[in-house]
Amino acid sequence: MIAYVTVGADDIVSAKRFYGSFLPALGYGFKEGAEGLSYALPVPEGERPLLPDFYVKPTYNGQPATAGNGTMIAFEADTHAQVRALHAAALAAGGIDEGQPGFRASYGPNFYVGYLRDPQGNKIALLCNNPDEPSRDD
Repeated sequence: MIAYVTVGADDIVSAKRFYGSFLPALGYGFKEGAEGLSYALPVPEGERPLLPDFYVKPTYNGQPATAGNGTMIAFEADTHAQVRALHAAALAAGGIDEGQPGFRASYGPNFYVGYLRDPQGNKIALLCNNPDEPSRDD
């Protein structure tokens, strides 16, 4: 199981605006401290986290943050409408479009996804793979 994911950011204010535009709508709690931004899904008392926490921080070594070539972080939404709304909100909050929400021929019939880059250049996917939503075959 992945315990957490961290991305570097040189501009924490821009990162906060971008990630704050969609992560709370997906149920993530938020904390900000001197070390950066922390987003975590709630964990019932006495249980272990099932999904990883997500952190946005300045680099530890003080060098400029860079996006990983081939690295992508995907966040799952419940519905296609939520993917569209959160993709639009993230774009309005400084994200860069890497692919409008929709079905992709190379993935399963229920895989509905929109792609973005955060202000630092990290690639982000917002996806819905809910079998109760319409499929590309409907």
